[in-house]
Amino acid sequence: MAGLNPTVRRESAYIAVCVLLCSVIMQAVFLLLGRWNYTVLTGNLLGAFTAVGNFAAMGYTVQKAVEQEEKRAREIMRTSRGFRTALVVLLAVLGVCLPFFNNVAVILPLFFPRIGLCFRPLFDQGKR
Repeated sequence: MAGLNPTVRRESAYIAVCVLLCSVIMQAVFLLLGRWNYTVLTGNLLGAFTAVGNFAAMGYTVQKAVEQEEKRAREIMRTSRGFRTALVVLLAVLGVCLPFFNNVAVILPLFFPRIGLCFRPLFDQGKR
């Protein structure tokens, strides 16, 4: 993550930790329900990698866009969003279509960053 400013690096690390915690919970639920097998782990790894990578790429894009004039910044953000969305959809489709990934375990981690963002204000209370 060389080249990332400290804020982007810190927020990406926060999201990575949240995705990891949610992934552990998801693995435990699969295990408790008796539905766990290796495809849950491989699907979780693919989904988590995609979610964290998408968030980090978004942060990097925002970092680069703020250094540009407004029109160019909008173009950078629009292009990045399109590329990142296409990549997330491609990886999700691959994860669902290939037999060595569990469908739920691929798709569910894509929502874990949003869960982490919902809890972010709780961790910012001490900074105010």
